[in-house]
Parts: sequence; C-alpha cells; structure tokens
Amino acid sequence: MRSLQEATKMVRKVCVIGPECTGKTDLSQFLAQHYKTPWVEEYARAYLNKLGRPYTQYDLLKIAHGQLRMEDEWLYDAQQVLICDTNLIVIKIWSEHKYGNCDPDILQKIAERKYDLYLLTNIDIPWAEDPQREHPDKREYFWNLFKDEVTKTGVPVVEISGDREARRKKAVDAIEKIIAG
Repeated sequence: MRSLQEATKMVRKVCVIGPECTGKTDLSQFLAQHYKTPWVEEYARAYLNKLGRPYTQYDLLKIAHGQLRMEDEWLYDAQQVLICDTNLIVIKIWSEHKYGNCDPDILQKIAERKYDLYLLTNIDIPWAEDPQREHPDKREYFWNLFKDEVTKTGVPVVEISGDREARRKKAVDAIEKIIAG
C-alpha cells in the first residue's frame, strides 16, 4: 500500500466546486464512474442530516476536518485522479457569509491543501428545493464569491455550464489535459 505522500504525488486532485444547487454531485458521480476512481462526497450533507439542530460556526470546523479525512482516505484508492465534491473553500465562503469570519484553522488547511484543477459549476441550471439549501435568491452573489476564491488559488479553473452532456464533456476535456501533464 502506498503512503499518503506517494498517493498525493501520483494522483491528480480535481475539485468540483460552486454555489448550492449547481450540479456538483451529479458531475462528481459521473466523473468518478468515467475514470473508475473514487469520489469524495460532501461531508457536510451527512453531518447536517444527523445533527438534529441548526448548525453553528463550530460545526463548520468539524465539517472541515471530516471533509479532509474523507479526502485523505479516498486518495489511497484513487486511480490517476481523485474527484472531490467540494472542498474547504465552500466552508470558508459559508462561514464568512453567515458569521462574518472563518476559523483560522480552516484558512490554514485551505492554504496547505493542494488541488490540480477546479471545475467551477455555474448557476445556469434550475434551482431544486432541498432542506439543506439556504439561498435560492443569492445564486449570482455566491457564484461571484466562488469564482473569486478559486481564481485566487492559482490552480487552473474551468467553468462548467450548459446542459448535462455539455458539462460532462467540458469536465472530461479539462481533466484529460491535467492528466496528460
């Protein structure tokens, strides 16, 4: 079995990121199947489903740690590429929006964690109600925040928009480029 450091060097990490209800999970599942590799689900969804109360800022720190643990665990089994359905930038944006700040530990983990590609999902698909979604009226606002944050990372960013097939093709084309080097 390879070490975490070896896996990190061998596997390209792709983060599917964007505002609520923009097709991240659908795209992540497709890409994992396409590349026959695991995908790291959004830890927050399972955490919040079991919480039984409104979340607090401290819960965001616990969610961040859970997300990173899952990412590290699935990295061992990844084949060439690991698909991450979100990362800590989501938690940063959410925390700053809701609480006016972000825990320094989360900010440090964002700075330390490296990705090879961001697939930024656009708001051009219809909103679908979900008890965990909070801001159907602020999609463009959040889109701009996500775009700014991922652009600041210096990692290649590909905007994913259009119908399902167009999104999938654009994502695969972008991943093929990073795999080829």
